[in-house]
Amino acid sequence: MARILIVEARFYDHLNDLLIDGARAAIEDAGHIHETITVPGALEIPAAIAFASESGRYDGYVALGVVIRGETYHFEIVAGESARGLMALSMDGLCIGNGILTTENEAQALTRARPTEKDKGGEAAKAALAMLEIKGRFA
Repeated sequence: MARILIVEARFYDHLNDLLIDGARAAIEDAGHIHETITVPGALEIPAAIAFASESGRYDGYVALGVVIRGETYHFEIVAGESARGLMALSMDGLCIGNGILTTENEAQALTRARPTEKDKGGEAAKAALAMLEIKGRFA
């Protein structure tokens, strides 16, 4: 049984609730356990995962958050740098599912977050579990 840490940037509560529902269901359906922590924003997710990885308590990680394009360049920075940070951690051997939505508007985010539609929270959890299985093949 794997222990998975869900790290969420809780900026849009209603969207995050949907992402978390999907992630938790996927982890539990696969027979694993999870914990959830909240960070201020998507940029803080990679750092929180790095901190948690040092504890040795978790086998995999699910990054959840929503970044919706606004009127400034900030969207590109948050979307790109959070993804870059997660990829760097993955390249260091951590098993991470990236469920940080980067959308043009709230309607796109809702479609992707709902477990009954695109279920990106569930998909991110399944990705983390798949990477954990692949990593195990080479251990």
